[in-house]
Amino acid sequence: MRKKWSTGLGTAALAATVLLTACSGGGGNGNGNSGNATDAPASTNGGQTGGSKTSTLSIMWWGADARHEATQKALALYSEQNAGVTFKPEFMAWDAYWQKLPTLAASKSITDVLQMDAAFIQEYVARGQLEDLSDVDLSGIVDPNVIENIKIDGKLYGIPLSQNAQGIAYNKEALDEYGIPHPHKDWTYDEFFQWAIDAKAKLPEGKYPIGDTSTWDGFNYYQTSMGKPAIMTDGGKTFTLDKELFMEFYGKYEQFRKDKIVPPAEKAAAFLENDPQADPVASGVVMTRGATTGSVSALEQIMPGGKIDVVNMPTGPSGGGWAQSTIFLSVSANSKNKEEAKKFVKWFISDKEAGKALALTRGIPINPEIYAELEPTLEAKDKLGKQIYDMSVDKALPFYSPAAGYSEWVDTYKKEMDAVTFGQQSIEEAFNKIDKMGKELAAKAAG
Repeated sequence: MRKKWSTGLGTAALAATVLLTACSGGGGNGNGNSGNATDAPASTNGGQTGGSKTSTLSIMWWGADARHEATQKALALYSEQNAGVTFKPEFMAWDAYWQKLPTLAASKSITDVLQMDAAFIQEYVARGQLEDLSDVDLSGIVDPNVIENIKIDGKLYGIPLSQNAQGIAYNKEALDEYGIPHPHKDWTYDEFFQWAIDAKAKLPEGKYPIGDTSTWDGFNYYQTSMGKPAIMTDGGKTFTLDKELFMEFYGKYEQFRKDKIVPPAEKAAAFLENDPQADPVASGVVMTRGATTGSVSALEQIMPGGKIDVVNMPTGPSGGGWAQSTIFLSVSANSKNKEEAKKFVKWFISDKEAGKALALTRGIPINPEIYAELEPTLEAKDKLGKQIYDMSVDKALPFYSPAAGYSEWVDTYKKEMDAVTFGQQSIEEAFNKIDKMGKELAAKAAG
């Protein structure tokens, strides 16, 4: 019974970032129900669908405006190739998407096709909301090992769209200005912590080498890199929060707050990634922050001209960071258009014209032939994403998303650790609360 995916992990351990693919705002349209309206009309028959057949596929995704526009071009292209097939698209920002999807799931009205994230896919599989896509033939399109790594209980519930990885972006220009050595590939956690101490000694008041951290996956990186089990395994039935490592890791950050190596909690709370004034790195306040293959280009766009460089996550004896597919197209288990939906999700990653239209709006294309077509046209901002993946893949650890039923625990973890950063409680008090809830949820899942 497979409960882990073997080449990745969630979000940045050390810059208080959340697992992201590019997820900034954008308008939505449609109400998300299957087969009620048409937004992308069909034209000529491409021979893949009979001319007398008509169907409307509802589809929803999150992302930035560039992703919205590219996806709509791809939908129009599919309609051109498949007469009678139209789409009812809906798109929104990350937060709005994950607020709406549970409501659709509760009413069994999830769209025919939906974008899915590695952090949540197991939860929706456990709810019985996603269709088994194991019968979609991906031979010659996706590496068989990749397919095996993302199966859940031996079944495929999402078609992988891209290769993604978590790394750290840093302000190369500022480090050079202050005479601070650049981070190096495969640095260890000990080297990372020492680098932060040494860098702070060269930075002026009000500038910080690294950000603080308060999310569960940030510590999970550290725990697994040290050869310990992931916090949640076996679908959440086993819960392991190593107290010794927990106290060590957060004790280090507590000292960093005292020594002003990380920003004070009040300042960190005002950071807003990819905002020219409020982004921790773009604002010049923090020298490093987490970035993924899919998101680093946004940072480069607000800091162009070679100011940004990247490095993989710190490592331990067992490795570190993650590098894998984290974004998928899934099909609703309640869809009335399952066969057409399956044809579409395969087409989405195999059609070269669609690949050109979609470009890198969902990261490095999973299909190597499509990436090869795009590579000569890539800009510096795009190549940074590939650089993160290439630097991360050889040390990547297994991927463990939050187990079904752990959503409240994830929120509680951050709330309790935020209270620590603001000096409202001790690390041990936070550990006791987080550990107690985790053990209760594990017992409930096992029962």
